[in-house]
Amino acid sequence: MNQLSLFEAEKFYEFPKDLLEYKENFLGKEEADLLKDKLLNTTTWEQRTQKMYDKMVLTPRLTAWYGDSNSYDLDGNVSGANTWTPELLSLKERIEREFGYQFNGVLLNLYRDNNDSVAWHRDKECRYGKRPVIASISLGQTRNFDFRKKDLHQSKYSLPLPNGSLLIMKGDLQEDWEHRIAKSTLKMKERINLTFRLII
Repeated sequence: MNQLSLFEAEKFYEFPKDLLEYKENFLGKEEADLLKDKLLNTTTWEQRTQKMYDKMVLTPRLTAWYGDSNSYDLDGNVSGANTWTPELLSLKERIEREFGYQFNGVLLNLYRDNNDSVAWHRDKECRYGKRPVIASISLGQTRNFDFRKKDLHQSKYSLPLPNGSLLIMKGDLQEDWEHRIAKSTLKMKERINLTFRLII
């Protein structure tokens, strides 16, 4: 896999730049560290199950969903959304104000160590709309965020997402590209990922 920055590498020629927006220090270190500790200790984390190869397995990470009173959680249940906390609502409004997008929910993912991961996938569901915008804030341990072309898996790119960074996925990214957080052989500390979404 090409371990290259999507935004600075000279060889960056295949990945469409208009599919991503990136701000490495969206949150300062102190703000990011405080938010990570707060979320670690106050969030009601759950380990969900998912179907893989005709079997129900536990997802290798913990999650939580927060949103507007009329937003749906990941299972399609309107009652499943936790009420916005002041910290999460403030972040949502800040991203909306600075970038001009709108969101009504946020999925929190807790990667506890290097064994936690999310497999190759696309966030392509009808409730996200045709060209969804997803704003992703990373807290804690830096993990590589991998991309690969849906119909050409040899086209792979990796972007390290450090503490306090913001990555916005948009346009046809979910149509044409898959993404993942892979397991690692290196020891890693906790990482929390906040993905702000608009559920239709």
